[in-house]
Amino acid sequence: MPYKEIQHHGAIDGVTGSCHQLHIDDNQSLLIDCGLFQGAETGSAQSADRQTINFDTDGIMALIVTHVHIDHVGRIPWLLAAGFRGPIICSQPSAKLLPLVLEDAFRLGISRERSQIENYLDDIESRIVALPYKQWFTLMDSAERQVRIRLQRAGHILGSAYVEVDCQRWLLPHRRSGAPQGHNTLAASTTDGSNIQQGDGHAALSQAFSRIVFSGDLGASHTPLLPAPRPPYKADILVLESTYGDRNHESRATRKYRLKAAIERAQENRGTVLIPAFSIGRTQELLYELEEMLGESELPVILDSPLASKFTAAYRELKPFWDEEAHARLKQGRKPLAFDTLLTVDSHDEHLKMVRHLAESGRPAIVIAGSGMCNAGRIINYLKAMLSDERHAVLFVGYQAEGTPGRDIQKYGPRKGYVELDGERYIIRAWVETIGGYSAHVDQRGLVGFVKGIKCGPRKIRLVHGDKEAKRTLKEALEPFCENILVGVRNLYN
Repeated sequence: MPYKEIQHHGAIDGVTGSCHQLHIDDNQSLLIDCGLFQGAETGSAQSADRQTINFDTDGIMALIVTHVHIDHVGRIPWLLAAGFRGPIICSQPSAKLLPLVLEDAFRLGISRERSQIENYLDDIESRIVALPYKQWFTLMDSAERQVRIRLQRAGHILGSAYVEVDCQRWLLPHRRSGAPQGHNTLAASTTDGSNIQQGDGHAALSQAFSRIVFSGDLGASHTPLLPAPRPPYKADILVLESTYGDRNHESRATRKYRLKAAIERAQENRGTVLIPAFSIGRTQELLYELEEMLGESELPVILDSPLASKFTAAYRELKPFWDEEAHARLKQGRKPLAFDTLLTVDSHDEHLKMVRHLAESGRPAIVIAGSGMCNAGRIINYLKAMLSDERHAVLFVGYQAEGTPGRDIQKYGPRKGYVELDGERYIIRAWVETIGGYSAHVDQRGLVGFVKGIKCGPRKIRLVHGDKEAKRTLKEALEPFCENILVGVRNLYN
């Protein structure tokens, strides 16, 4: 067989903690993502510490990162502590963004001591191997087998990728015959002295061949700044996300209309629109659309998140990876991520002053702050100050996991219920609205389209990264295109 099995160490029963291990043989494997558990998924009685790496790291040749959201990379510090010494492979944009994410995760979860942070980041950066999209790279090339990977644009956030893995086992010892077209030759050394060999063609009969595709998180076709993902030509095994497997999103035009209506409502009430948003991806998409929407308006857009400000600056440096529409704006002399009414708040003192000013002054404004699920970050102080005032609005533009304050506000806000923040109850009188079309995740229609677009295969689909109902509904929708769809299975054998 070309590979032994696929083990899922996270995102099996929920949407966080993505971590999948492709076992090539008894001794060697690849790890795809190593994410943090969030929300209710952190509180399982059988696993009090969901940060723990509860699998053997010996033999893991490389960690492949699909994108830099914390639920896909947040356990990397613990992976290193558990003994992983291999390379961290990702796309070129992710190579720039990943150290920013992991520095924040290290500060929050392990240590704030500067020297430890610097040593940790030096270690991370020495391991990162940045790969271009659309090119094959060989990770294993022996007399018995070959393993190669290719990253393709996933359209979820800047740098996101889905991963194609070719596993081939040779019937006879093969000979090297030069690199075929589109196949690079390059060796990237890591701190432990191992090499990633990129290249070499083969001429031999193969006993078995499988292409395994790990979707990571796929983006909606209308995600700002990013080209839409295209399905792979072939997939024997597809490990597919299912976040919105049970619903379809609003169109881009509809969501822009609803965003504008929510802003106008708050302006009429002389209130603030609070938008909890992830620091990377969602924040930049919102800024991109607000720049167009507000035009000559003097309504301030307040970005109150030091981390989001860092990511926004990095996005501006990664313009070559923007889509055609964004480049057209740049040619017009516009600044989608740095417009005149965009204000950034850096220090904690400035943050507290801004909260008091907006709560007391009645000046309309838009505030974008983390965290996206209202379980941490500066959005908490805004919510404490404004949730009980009907002048204001809370606008959700992303997924709210079960067990987070964001899900509670989303659920109980329209009923004028309450939410607990830092152990205190706050009555929700502010207007609460959810705009589903801003999700960076593809919807059911897009997931089905992705599978239908695969010309060869898949013969097996493993649904991950979704709630129970989302998986069940998506499984039904995909059954006409694949007979073997697995849900809730931790091991997938060849």
